[in-house]
Amino acid sequence: MSNQSIQIQIIGLIGWLVLCFVASAIGAFGSMAAPAFYAGLIQPVWAPPAWLFGPVWTALYALMAISAWLVWRHGGFKQQTAPLTLFVVQLTINAFWSWLFFAWQQGLWSLIDIMILWILIVMTIWTFWRINKLAGVLLIPYMLWVSFAAVLNYYMWQLNPEILA
Repeated sequence: MSNQSIQIQIIGLIGWLVLCFVASAIGAFGSMAAPAFYAGLIQPVWAPPAWLFGPVWTALYALMAISAWLVWRHGGFKQQTAPLTLFVVQLTINAFWSWLFFAWQQGLWSLIDIMILWILIVMTIWTFWRINKLAGVLLIPYMLWVSFAAVLNYYMWQLNPEILA
């Protein structure tokens, strides 16, 4: 691999990391009041503590970026338009969830959003897997966490109907 090729690969990885963490920042901005809001909700006994979400999401966004980069390495957007577009769409839906749940306190709409997100993640895993198996595998923890988050979203909505419309 030439130096120019290595530089392009590094720039690509940095680009995917930036994109994923910009999405993370957009979601974080929508959940600035999340710790106090989350603490004020009636929660199921199995709900994780608020401090756990930041480290988990940081790790998941890093895995997502690496996964997208692995697919991008197979011809870039030009050859991987559909899978990478699907990835960007699910990333957008992901960022939107925090706004729905924390900023706008929309229990039903956040549940619908996370269910759509889950479907898009499964589709992304399947399309990525066909291009690069590791890229698909790296998204499995994300899918599992979003599965858990969807169940938590449902229970929080049901336990707090006066707060989460």
